[in-house]
Amino acid sequence: MAATSQGSSSLISVTSKYVAPSDPSLPALALQITSLVGSYMIWVGVTNQPPESVQNAALSGMLCKDWACAMPAPPGHAGFGPATSLFRSSSSDVSFSMAQRLARRFHRQIFLSVDVPATLLSTRQGSNLLFDAEKGIVAALNSLGDEHGQEVS
Repeated sequence: MAATSQGSSSLISVTSKYVAPSDPSLPALALQITSLVGSYMIWVGVTNQPPESVQNAALSGMLCKDWACAMPAPPGHAGFGPATSLFRSSSSDVSFSMAQRLARRFHRQIFLSVDVPATLLSTRQGSNLLFDAEKGIVAALNSLGDEHGQEVS
């Protein structure tokens, strides 16, 4: 996974990461993670960009294709916290459940936009691609926590 970072503030930073496909028949994924105070805004989408220019992938993507926000559960409560779809199409609503899982795991508010074509999601390989996306996001957030000295679970 290649990574590039940009941002001048210690409170807000933007990181782009390339996620190579686990199967040669699947497209590569690009992540753009904006680290905010107590939350992450994440865009993940398919890309044709090479790893060295992955920061350009989000420019040709769609933020509001399938977009959700999830909060972690209050301290001491098991399960998922509140979540809502901010924008979704009839062909995709994967960001809602993925954002809930990420918020639960990282104890942060998650804004998640999943930009994967419906034609890919409707195939057998679609679930593999989404699994790759979530694995890539988890790895990227873990590395961000390590870089900033934050404890992530």
